[in-house]
Amino acid sequence: MTDSTMSTTPDTMWEVRLAKHLKADLGTDTFDLVQVPTPEPAAGEVLVRTDYLGLSVAYLEMLRADSRLPIPPWEVGQRIGGGAVGTVVRSNSAELAVGDLVRTMAGWCEYSTGPADQYPRLDPDLFPSPVHYLSQGPTAYYGMSEVAKAGAGDVVFVSGAAGGVGSLAGQIAKCRGAAKVIGSAGSQAKIDYLVDELGFDAAFDYHDGPVLDHLRELAPEGITVFFDNVGGEQFDAAVEAAAPGARFALCGALATQIGDHEDRFPEPDLTAAAAKGIAVLPFSTYHTPEQVAAWTEHFSTWLSEDRFVFPHTIVEGGLSAAPQALVSLLKGSYKGNVSVRVAS
Repeated sequence: MTDSTMSTTPDTMWEVRLAKHLKADLGTDTFDLVQVPTPEPAAGEVLVRTDYLGLSVAYLEMLRADSRLPIPPWEVGQRIGGGAVGTVVRSNSAELAVGDLVRTMAGWCEYSTGPADQYPRLDPDLFPSPVHYLSQGPTAYYGMSEVAKAGAGDVVFVSGAAGGVGSLAGQIAKCRGAAKVIGSAGSQAKIDYLVDELGFDAAFDYHDGPVLDHLRELAPEGITVFFDNVGGEQFDAAVEAAAPGARFALCGALATQIGDHEDRFPEPDLTAAAAKGIAVLPFSTYHTPEQVAAWTEHFSTWLSEDRFVFPHTIVEGGLSAAPQALVSLLKGSYKGNVSVRVAS
């Protein structure tokens, strides 16, 4: 057993907890910033400094008491969870050394401690920055490659394409040989971003007229793959614009996540989809080691070949900036994946 320390750690640290379950619009008053003692690692454990937190739109449901996600929601008084990357600053384990870059699921806190095997070591030289490990790529890759099975010749439509998952899913489809990739977004700036920087073949503003009209214009041959991050009108339009036998990978439904429980999740009308032989494939990604490894391998390769762009935003301001960053993310203020720099 080792007992080594990178530097003196503070006696106290900050963490963010759930102040109340979400019932209406998300605001920063949903969270509490709490000062607590910095934990001490026991034998076989490490103390990890959180360097970056990853944010996800899926957190919106985790903040509700009546969440429909297949995992328990956060409880009032509980630390907000989620993935992060950090650095080992104290080690009482031979498995990890001080200075190692690791993945952590300890959530919104400045430091965390636990058994070394709960903190997978990361290669600091694989990607240009540690935040690359916080991409929503495992979800995008699993949904596009394993669920939708997008490939050569496919005409792909990605809703919510400028978000963390959609901005990766469209590029994954291109790398897998799709003939055309179309994205929807909420502003002209995001449309330009999708086409000019991320390599989408076309994009449109879903505020600008009926979605179905855009799809019929941009994909007159019919879409064969739909990667849905939004639901609502965009799902209905995709059904109408789909080619027979299309595959629909349903990742999320942001358009249906506002309001009371009954209003947030209206059941889609699948009659038209069934008539066209469309395979409607809802899925969840649990970020298993296999899913993460598959994404990491392809992501690093595509980046090295200059075939891929990592769209991301880093929010400065430390841990206290995380609540407002999540509010802003859900309002569509960012493009791509979003992380918060916790350690200066």
